Amino acid sequence: MREFIHGDQLRGHTAVVLGAGSSGIAAARLLVRLGATVRLLERSESVAASVPADQGFEVRGGQHRPEDFQGATLVVLSPGIPRTKVAPLLPEGAQVVSELELASWFVSEPIVAVTGTNGKTTTTTLIGRILEQNGRSVFVGGNIGTPLSDYVMGGDRADVLVLEVSSFQLQNSPSFHPHVAVLLNFSANHLDYHETMEEYLDAKLSMFGHMDARDLAVAPLSMKDELEGRSFTKANRVYFVASRRFDCPGLPGEHNRENMAAAYLACRHLGLREDDVRHGIEGFASLPHRLEAVAEHRDVTFVDDSKSTTIDSMIAALKSQDRPVRLLAGGVFKGGDLGAVLPHIRERVRGIYLFGKSREIFEKAWSGCGLEIHWDPTLEEAVFRAASESRPGECVLLSPATASFDLFANYKERGKAFQRAVREWVEGTA
Repeated sequence: MREFIHGDQLRGHTAVVLGAGSSGIAAARLLVRLGATVRLLERSESVAASVPADQGFEVRGGQHRPEDFQGATLVVLSPGIPRTKVAPLLPEGAQVVSELELASWFVSEPIVAVTGTNGKTTTTTLIGRILEQNGRSVFVGGNIGTPLSDYVMGGDRADVLVLEVSSFQLQNSPSFHPHVAVLLNFSANHLDYHETMEEYLDAKLSMFGHMDARDLAVAPLSMKDELEGRSFTKANRVYFVASRRFDCPGLPGEHNRENMAAAYLACRHLGLREDDVRHGIEGFASLPHRLEAVAEHRDVTFVDDSKSTTIDSMIAALKSQDRPVRLLAGGVFKGGDLGAVLPHIRERVRGIYLFGKSREIFEKAWSGCGLEIHWDPTLEEAVFRAASESRPGECVLLSPATASFDLFANYKERGKAFQRAVREWVEGTA
């Protein structure tokens, strides 16, 4: 436990944590360490029942009720739970924060925070690797991997914390203050959560407003006019574009050149030279389910980009391929203009294979693309159809541009299902 965490700092206070995912459980454990009386609420009774007992906090499953919040002075929302959904149940004066905000109160180390619509996980992981390859001890976590609360409760300290941060977390983080903040890009996403694009952008930019002249804000040059017009931060500002400064086979495509440029600027502020960054980038492999090449059979490549949950990420995936594409798409559509994909479909795609939900949305948007649009209820069936129609020299690409929650628990399970289906196809036709 950090020496500045004391077991009596929240003594006498009642704290309520919503959501029994990894960040919710981590927040509940931290609040117990701080001396609070803690209730963990989880709407799924089966998930609530799976939470390990004897951790010092109460777990309640099922629909949230006003009595669940009785006496609460602090409410911690897990990512993905909108404040508006629970606002009518909250006691007057209760402070509502994210797990990220709560944990950041007990952090003194420099923080690099990475946000954006696309590329967050890749860039966060890349910055962590660059720093580690140059002798820095690093904690990489936040919205990926380990919650910040778990780091705070751990015994080991890092030189730098590199955190992926989402709009969900930032919207309820009124004082979160990174040393370096990176905005990779911005486009329509999570409009099933945020009421407007303006609200979504405000959430992304909120952390920049907490920075000062000693800090660094990194953002895309394409957004410079928009951001400068907002006077969005007092930090020093630098803007990046894709360049040929760095090259890495594990990071294909123009979008990854932007990610590398942003990572370089962040690491430069922490004292690294260009050659140091180049050394850290060398050998970086693509992350699972992010343009991951999973098989090649009869000169057809199969690429898993299940992490693609937005239109921009689908466009980036298409642009990264140098082969004609058989495109697999479908799932829970989160908003945006699918028409923006049409020029890339006409240029690169030889077949479209939809699966799961949102069939009508995709078919309406792409009806004029000049290709037959197939649909299957499951991903496996769509993979078999796309593979059977593929020709030597082509690529079967899973890049759904959607959330996965119609058929799968998350994008990782969707990617694993794609890879299983590919293996079955290859083995069946070998």
